[in-house]
Amino acid sequence: MKRWIMTVCLALCGFMYEAHAQWTVIDPSNLTQNIRNVIQSSTTASNMVKSLQESVKIYQQSKAYYDALKSVSNLVKDARKVKMTIEMVSEITDIYVSGFNKMVSDPNFTVDELAAISAGYARLLEEGGALVTELKTVVTGGNGLSLSDKERMEVIDQVYNRMLQYRNLTRYFTRKTISVSYIRSRDKGDAGRVLALYGSPNERYW
Repeated sequence: MKRWIMTVCLALCGFMYEAHAQWTVIDPSNLTQNIRNVIQSSTTASNMVKSLQESVKIYQQSKAYYDALKSVSNLVKDARKVKMTIEMVSEITDIYVSGFNKMVSDPNFTVDELAAISAGYARLLEEGGALVTELKTVVTGGNGLSLSDKERMEVIDQVYNRMLQYRNLTRYFTRKTISVSYIRSRDKGDAGRVLALYGSPNERYW
């Protein structure tokens, strides 16, 4: 009876959260074109586009798993943190694509710096994708181990907390990167241009 009540409560939590959850639709085509337009070195541009494509691939795989997860209902798969963990991959990807698209058009960054920034974002999303794979293995029992519901929920909590760290690190990485541009523009007496590009410090990318 206790387990049945817990199952119902989790299902209700999942349903209530579902009404608010949104999976960001990513369109990297503009960023790809901007990279090619701004970066003169074909090798550097190709590497950055390849990095973006790999990141979008991770995003798409995570979205496919998320969509499949919504059609299943049981104690573990209705857990709110499972959904939140996967949705953070969408958020990380959105921060990467949207934020980096602005950075590519920012003259305060050199080509080498943009390549390093792109690699940093790709690494963060790669780590997030690895966590989704780990989560999927635990939830579906694909690791060949017999885990109790309590043990599975403990692992889910661990994966969720690690994904939260990557999401927060992505935000921090973006803020620090933009702050470099702001300082450079301020020193040139052109801070307004950075604020116009990224918004005020209280807005999304800060």
